[in-house]
Amino acid sequence: MNRMYRPTPDGYCGDEDNGQTSAWYVFSALGFYPVCPATDQYVLGAPLFKKTTLTLANGKQFVINAPANSADNKYIQSATLNGRLYEKNWLSHADILNGGSFNVIMAAQPNKSRGTSESADPYSISTDPADRNYLK
Repeated sequence: MNRMYRPTPDGYCGDEDNGQTSAWYVFSALGFYPVCPATDQYVLGAPLFKKTTLTLANGKQFVINAPANSADNKYIQSATLNGRLYEKNWLSHADILNGGSFNVIMAAQPNKSRGTSESADPYSISTDPADRNYLK
């Protein structure tokens, strides 16, 4: 994001491709991205801003707080969703639509014990038992 997008005449890389490049940037700046569009999951990344408020069509707000976020503090140490410890490496669309707050503590070093359980992983066709025969 910092290398390929800049507020200059040539600061927008590549072909816009009907909004996909802009959508990637906006999602990435929020700190999550829909890696697999066939699911309701958004895989977590590093938010660009210390605080972002999404005002949703249903009237609710979803607030993303990352007060220690910086160019150096790019790793999630811990997170809470509506005040509860959040160990998953993804958010669901329903989590966002329900509104509330997603608080992320960022640091310069990764927390190698956070989000390591199998249930913390986002969906992947490569690990879906129903799809294993397809992959062979």
